[in-house]
This record gives sequence, structure tokens and C-alpha cells, in this order.
Amino acid sequence: MEDVTVLLNSQRRFYGTGKTRDIDFRIRQLVRLRESIIKNEADIMGALKKDLNKAPFEAYATEIGMVLEEINYLIKNIKMLAGTKKVRTPVTHFPSASRIYKEPYGIVLIMAPWNYPLQLSLAPLAGAIAAGNCMILKPSEYAPCSSKVIGKVIWEVFPEKYIAVVEGGMEVNQRLLQNKFDYIFFTGSVSVGRIIMAEAAKHLTPVTLELGGKSPCIVDETANIALAAKRIVWGKYLNAGQTCVAPDYVLVQEKVKDALIKELNRYIRKFYGKDSVHNEEYPKIINERHFDRLLSLMKNEKVKGGGNYSRKLLKIEPTVLEPENIDSPIMQEEIFGPLLPVLAYENVEEAAVFVNSRPKPLALYLFTTSKRNERFIMKNTSFGGGCINDTIVHLATSHMGFGGVGESGMGSYHGKESFSTFSHSKSVLKKSNLLDIPLRYPPYKKKIKLLRKIL
Repeated sequence: MEDVTVLLNSQRRFYGTGKTRDIDFRIRQLVRLRESIIKNEADIMGALKKDLNKAPFEAYATEIGMVLEEINYLIKNIKMLAGTKKVRTPVTHFPSASRIYKEPYGIVLIMAPWNYPLQLSLAPLAGAIAAGNCMILKPSEYAPCSSKVIGKVIWEVFPEKYIAVVEGGMEVNQRLLQNKFDYIFFTGSVSVGRIIMAEAAKHLTPVTLELGGKSPCIVDETANIALAAKRIVWGKYLNAGQTCVAPDYVLVQEKVKDALIKELNRYIRKFYGKDSVHNEEYPKIINERHFDRLLSLMKNEKVKGGGNYSRKLLKIEPTVLEPENIDSPIMQEEIFGPLLPVLAYENVEEAAVFVNSRPKPLALYLFTTSKRNERFIMKNTSFGGGCINDTIVHLATSHMGFGGVGESGMGSYHGKESFSTFSHSKSVLKKSNLLDIPLRYPPYKKKIKLLRKIL
């Protein structure tokens, strides 16, 4: 506790100097972060291979490349994002001018998960840097090699009084949360998100929670079934299904259910081979506890493809399942692994009812060529974000915010939204001294008639 308190006091003193508020300072720090990532790219890829068995292509596409794109966007747009914005002023305040100033929150705590350890640590960190904050970054202890290399990336270029990496397990998380921060950004499970929010409430600290849930994938009879299967397989089994926005289950129109399952299995074999467990490019489950949890979810379900596993390698091959009923365990919690339940529905209204009967998901994916079905699902379901005729890729852009709704999270980030998340918008009205209209001052007498006309 003493070490955390000392660190926080050091950061508060540095923040108090005002250096982080300078735009050119922020740009220089973003450039230094980018250079450190590029310099340590080989070590980053090696760490991701050890922790999750990520292939170099997948590691760059979903981790390094995404972070660099985010940093580049912020460097290019920071002056525009940080600029003072003039807004309209009601006639009742004449003569005056209204402006919105962007200011940093102060000391930010970023708590990252293990499934995309680099991306989900450094993408929000870049936003916090751009907004002018000091930061404490807490990577996940479940990805120890990645945690270590993230520390190296930061320690090589930033002093702890500005950006610090704190490693450790649950005890360290608890110690951190006992302290007052000016903002907390958390990515992880719903259950831990509740704990983070409860601890933050003790200090009235604002939070962004990037959580998860059971993200549905709806396929109707008008969809291009082969292409839908191809894109579902890619999105579901990326990182062995350990992705917060992975399709958690498929709702497919009854008429095309068998055709979709056939195509899903065809693309699984095409992407990962007949023996995916021994495919060097196929990621592993993060640890034995999660491995056993996934095996328990698969137990007693009807396997329509895959189902093999290796405890030694901590791998479960891409698996397609047909749940016995909608109340089975695999339909009650976020899967977060390479198991894909497929359920049938009759019409789009039934699919929407099914989705809406559950907590609001982080993502929703719709495969259709029907404009009517597209409009109906977009209008009648609530979710954090998603795709039409694709999966996952909606979050891989700096031009749209990414975040959840309801139990899948609150707040968003990426690009402009990252800057807004880590900034306070300070609204200021400046009144002229040249004219002072007496209407608002007592005694009021019969002024209300004039007030009604003005308003």
C-alpha cells in the first residue's frame, strides 16, 4: 500500500507541474510510445506466442498493428481534438459567448485483461496520453510474458512519475482500488466489472467498463451462407475464441441451419486443418482453469463438428455444438473459447425476442441480404456495436467508438472517443461587461410576461 501511495503522490506532483497539459508534450510522448513498440516488436511477438500461442500474423493484426494505428490517429488529430470549441449561446444570455474546454482528468488507472494483452493495455493508454493525464497501467497476471514486455515498452521511455506499470495478481488490484484515482478504465469480465464499479463509487471516481457477454450472430435464409460461415469461423476462432466480441452463439433460420453447419465445418478444416490441436498457428487456452471450464461447458452437448482437445497443449479444437436446450450451461454464461452453439429460429421477430430476453450484448452480428430484416434488427435490438455481414472488424477502426451497453459495459474508446473518454469537457460562458440587462434581477414585479416572450 505504501508503494502505491508513494507512486500516486509522485504522479500527482508531476501532474501538478502542468507539463502533461502541453499539446506538444503529449505528441512527443505518443511518438516515443510508438517508437518503443516498434523497437520491441520481436519481444512482443515472442511474449504473445508464449502466453497464447499467437501466430505472428495474428499478433500483428490484432495487437501491434491496431495500437500503432490508434497512436497515429491521435498524433494526427490531437490538436483538433484538444481545441477549444465555440458553441451557440441562448439569446437570454446576451451579450456573451460559450466555449467548451477539454481538460485531462488527472491520474488514470488502466486495468487490462489477458486475452489481447498489448492492444487492451496500450490502446487506452494512448488515449489517456493524448488527453494529458498521468497513468498507472495494470496488465493481467494471467499473461506474464506479455505483462513483462509491456513493462519494458513503458519503462524504457517513460518515468514512473508520468506512466507506471504495476504488475501482480488480485492482491495488487485490491491495493490499487483502495486508492483514489481521477478515472478508472477497466477491460474484463462482468463479474469483476461490478467489483471495479463498487470500489470506484467509494471515491466517486468515473469509470469506463469494457466488459462482454453473450454476443449473438443472426443468420437468415437470405444470407450468403458460405460467406457467412467463412466470416463467422474467422471471428469466432480468432485467438481460440478468447475475444470479448467473438460471436458467442449463432441463431440461424431453420431452413438453412444444416447448410450453415456444413459450411462452418468446411471452413474450420480449411483454416485450421484436420488436426487443429497440433496446428502451430492455432492459439491455446490461457490456463488450465479456463481449459477445464470450457470442457465442462461442452459436456453433454451435441457435437456437430470438432470436440477434440489436448490438455498438454491447452488446446481445444474449433467446435460446433447443438445445445440440448436454451437453458443448458453453455447458453448461460459467456463462453470465451472455441465452442460455438448453433440454435434455430423461425422468423426474425423470434430471433429479436430471444436476444432481447438476455442481458444486452457487447456485439451483435447479422448476416442477411434483406433490407427489411436489417432494419428490424437494428431498430429492435440493443447492443454495444456490431457488423452486418461480417464479424469483429467494427472495433478495428479509429473512426468509430467501441463500447458496451447495459451489462456489457459503459463508455467507449478508440480514436476521437478515446480522447473524449479521458478528458473532461469544461463548459464556460463568458459574459460581456459592456451591457447588463436588468431583466433577471429583483424586484421581479411584472417581468414574467416579458420573460415568457423571450423564452
